[in-house]
Formats: sequence, C-alpha cells, structure tokens
Amino acid sequence: MPDKTKYNQQMNVKYKHLELIDVPAIVAECKEKWFNQTLTEINDSVARIGIVEGEYHWHKHDNDDEFFFVLEGELFIDLEDKTIVLKPMQGVTITKGVMHRPRAPKKTVMLMVETKTIDPIGN
Repeated sequence: MPDKTKYNQQMNVKYKHLELIDVPAIVAECKEKWFNQTLTEINDSVARIGIVEGEYHWHKHDNDDEFFFVLEGELFIDLEDKTIVLKPMQGVTITKGVMHRPRAPKKTVMLMVETKTIDPIGN
C-alpha cells in the first residue's frame, strides 16, 4: 500500500463556477513535491492541478479514465510495456484498468480531468 502521507491531495473543489482560476498563483504558493488540488467541477467530472516532482506509485483506476495535460515541465507516465513522455502542451488519456505510474524528474505542472468520484491513489 502506498504511503499516502507523501502526497498532498486536496479533493475539495476550490473554485466555484464563474470564479477566476489563477494557475500561476497556485504554482507560486506550492512548496510541496507532490500536490494535487481539485480546481472546479464540470458536470460529473473535475479538473485538478498537479504540481509534482518525483515518483507516484504504480496504480490503476478500475472504473475511471484519467486525462493528463502538461503545462510546465515534463511528465513520464510508465505503463507496463512502455513510457509515455509528455512535454508542455501535450496530453494523454489513460484508459480505465491500465496500470500506470506518473513521475516527474523536475517540477512539473499539469492539469488532470477525471470523474469526481475517482480515488487518485488508485484501486
């Protein structure tokens, strides 16, 4: 079981509809190595910001697809048979049930879109 204490995962919705979301301000305030914050709710999904450096654990989401879009830095998403490398302004959708491990060799800022009921730790 992964050590959840090394991840700061804020699942609360921080911004209401029609409220400005200032990503550079969020990034400037973040001092942690692995931080996720739910930004807003869109129907049955949410948009989250991830400010990450280092490795997450191997996991999967049995019932949910997960979309990653890099704004700054570089994100590696290890799969069982290959690694997907995302640079700024690139994204990928990880299909439900697929084992994966995100990792960032340097500070990386990404947006994630996923269902609001997903557990980021995985199944």
